[in-house]
Amino acid sequence: MRATPPGPKGVPVIGNTQRFARDPFSFLSSCRDAYGDVARLSLGGDPAYMLTNPADIERVLVSEERKFRKPMLNDDIRDLLGNGLLLSEGDFWRRERRRTQPAFDMRRIAGLAGMMTDHTEAMLGDWADGEAVTVDTEMARLTVKIIVEAMFGVGFDDATVERMQANLEPLGRHFEPDVLRTLVPDWVPTEENREYHAAIETLEDILEGVLAERRGTERDLPADDGIGGTDGVGGIDANGNQPMDLLSILLRARNDDGDEDVDDALVRDELMTMLLAGHDTTALTLTYTWYLLARNPAIEAELHAELDEVLGGRVPTTADVRDLTYTERVLQEAMRLYPPVHMLFREALTGVRLGGYRVPKGSLLVLPQWAVHRDPRYYDDPLEFDPDRFASDRTAERPNYAYFPFGGGPRHCIGKRFSMLEATLILGTVAQKYRLELAADEPIDLRGSLTMHPTEPIEAIVRER
Repeated sequence: MRATPPGPKGVPVIGNTQRFARDPFSFLSSCRDAYGDVARLSLGGDPAYMLTNPADIERVLVSEERKFRKPMLNDDIRDLLGNGLLLSEGDFWRRERRRTQPAFDMRRIAGLAGMMTDHTEAMLGDWADGEAVTVDTEMARLTVKIIVEAMFGVGFDDATVERMQANLEPLGRHFEPDVLRTLVPDWVPTEENREYHAAIETLEDILEGVLAERRGTERDLPADDGIGGTDGVGGIDANGNQPMDLLSILLRARNDDGDEDVDDALVRDELMTMLLAGHDTTALTLTYTWYLLARNPAIEAELHAELDEVLGGRVPTTADVRDLTYTERVLQEAMRLYPPVHMLFREALTGVRLGGYRVPKGSLLVLPQWAVHRDPRYYDDPLEFDPDRFASDRTAERPNYAYFPFGGGPRHCIGKRFSMLEATLILGTVAQKYRLELAADEPIDLRGSLTMHPTEPIEAIVRER
C-alpha cells in the first residue's frame, strides 16, 4: 500500500495552481481519469487530496464528519460572509443551525409557493413572443426577489435588484482561480481589490436598508429606498402568529431573547450569506436547465407533456409538485451535468486513511461534484442529458454520493427543499407558456468561482408554445 497517492506534477512554488486556474473543470476531470479515487494535488504550493470515490466522500461528509471541518481557504471569503452558517464551525454553527431551521420548515416553505409563482408570472408579464432575453440575468433577478421576500420579509424593487446584481460581478471575479491573485495581498489597492471592497460596501448598504425597514427605526432613509415590507411574510399574520422568516428569527433572538451571540455583525453575516447563496444556486440551476432543454427538444417535449397533463394550463402549487416527477428529474439531471456548487472543501482534523492512502492531519480535501457527477463509472454516457437517470430504479443502482449537488451530512444545504420547490414551480410556470430558443446553439464555456457560472451571458429568444 502506497503512503502517498499519485497526482499531477506541478511547478515550483505554485504547484498545479496555474493549470487549475486556467481550466478547473478539465483539470478535475483529467485528474479523476488519470489517478482514480484519490489524487494528490498541489494548490498554491500546499498539498491537497481530491476524492472521487462516493464511499470516501460519504465518510468525509456523513459517517466521520467530525474528523473534518470547513477550511478557511481565503480571508476574503470571511470578509464577505463573516460568521454566517456557510462558514461557521463547531458548537456555534450547531446553535445557529438549530436557531434558523424553522425558517426552512417544509410547512412554512409550502406556504410560500404562491409568492414564488406570483413573482414568476410578473416576470413573464414583461416577456413577449420573439423577444430576446438574457437567461442567467432573468433567473437571478427572479430568485433574488423570491429569497428576500421569503427570508427577509421585504420586497426589492427592480432598481434595487439591478444595483445588487451589478455588484455581484466583481465578487464573482474576485474568487475565480488566478495565480497572480494568490500572490497579491488583499490590502494592495489594485483595481480589482477596490472594486471588490466597493461591491461589499454596496451590498451592506442594501442590507442596512432592510434592517432599518424591519426594525422600524427612525433612521433617515431616502424617500424611495427600493425596499418595502410585505404583508404576511415579515409581520405578524392575521392569527397573531409570529413570523418565521430568517430575519424575524434573528431579530427576536437579538431583541426579545437578549441573546448576546446574535449581535449586529452576525445578523449582517447571516443576511449576506442568505442573499448570495440563497438566490445564486437556484438561478444557475434554472439557467442550465433552460440551456439543456433548448438543445434537447425531445426531452423538452416530454416535460411539456407532463406539465400539460398535470396542470392543464393553471399555475402550479405545492400540491402539484409531487406529481411533477419528470420535471423534478429534469432539474436533477441539470444539476448533475452543471452543478452550481462544483467543488466542496474540507480539512482533516486528524490523520485518516482514505482510498488506502494516509492523509495527514491538516490536509485539504477536494470533493469535486463536477468530476464525480460526470464519472463514467457511475453514469453511462455521462455527458448526455438524460433525466431518466433519476428514475427510482436507476438511482438505486448508484452509490449514494455519486450525486451530491447540495452537499451531505449535517452540513448539507439548509435551503435544499426551498430551492427544489422554487425551481420546480418556476420551471413549471414558465414552460407552460414559453419555450426558450438559444440565440446561438453552441456549447457554453464555464468559469469557476464560489459557484459555476457561464463565461458569457446566455441569450435566448422567447417563443410562445
